Amino acid sequence: MILEIFKGITLTKQETDRIEGTFKKVHFKKGDIILHTNETVTHQYYVYSGCLRTYFIDPQGKEHTIQFAIKDWWISDYIGYFSETKSVLTIACIEDATLLKIAKKDVEETYDQIPKIERFFRKKMERSFVSFQKRILANLSQSAKERYINFTKAYPNIEQQVKNYHIASYLGITTESLSRIRKEIAKK
Repeated sequence: MILEIFKGITLTKQETDRIEGTFKKVHFKKGDIILHTNETVTHQYYVYSGCLRTYFIDPQGKEHTIQFAIKDWWISDYIGYFSETKSVLTIACIEDATLLKIAKKDVEETYDQIPKIERFFRKKMERSFVSFQKRILANLSQSAKERYINFTKAYPNIEQQVKNYHIASYLGITTESLSRIRKEIAKK
């Protein structure tokens, strides 16, 4: 399992054993909450199987989906994780999931002992940062239809796994608008 996470990196047996000792396999059922708002964030999670989402609840009680995480993706409340503050996001299972979790202290120790792992995580975070900035720019400049098309490219086949209102929340539109956009695209 661990080698699947770090594909593309050549690890010695000793390095693999060290890393395997830092991850814990956990299973969650559909509907389970992995992290609640206002909790201490001490882990990040690798999605081995399943589908999760992070969301924010605004002061009016409206949910805003921030991220979906499917196989081979990482998920956490990175605001709380990196700033060592309480979580502002909730992480929920959309379907049964098997995750590999790693504590922040173990990540830091692994960075010190195996520098190529630090580079691996830095590259992952760089790509994530680029992705989040692109999403922000898309929300500011693209039509809802363009955002939906980009969503389907970023998350192919996810529509069978998640509810329409989660997709609409992610796109910042209503479910009615999502339905209208899908009908427009289907006509072409």
